[in-house]
Amino acid sequence: MSSADELARKIADHMRAREGTGAAWNIEIEEAREGYARIAMIVRKDMLNGHHICHGGMIFSLSDTAFAYACNSRNMETVAQNATIAFLAPGREGDRLVAECQEQALTGRSGVYAVTVTNQKGEKIAVFQGLSRSLGNPVLKTD
Repeated sequence: MSSADELARKIADHMRAREGTGAAWNIEIEEAREGYARIAMIVRKDMLNGHHICHGGMIFSLSDTAFAYACNSRNMETVAQNATIAFLAPGREGDRLVAECQEQALTGRSGVYAVTVTNQKGEKIAVFQGLSRSLGNPVLKTD
């Protein structure tokens, strides 16, 4: 693992520890490296909507969290500027949803990221695209 990838993992762990949703939803960071993150969560009953499927907001938030870990991976404080999602299939109670984010482009202070959400069977549940904007400050102070 490169030092850049080690730093990316430290940043993802730091962000996960500071957010309420990560702990509340038992989000697991499977992998984090420069420009990339893969995270997972199990869909619980309290995450379901009135149709008894995973609430779209939960899937969006899972995607947005993977996006956050990937776009902050270079130790530059970065936020979402825009994001869209397409829901392709329902998430069901007990499903293990995996959100995999890959950097597509990075130019100046803006980046484009693609997230694919799949279930434990490898079926695509959603695709998300995020546009990031760097704020110019480090996430972690490094010596």
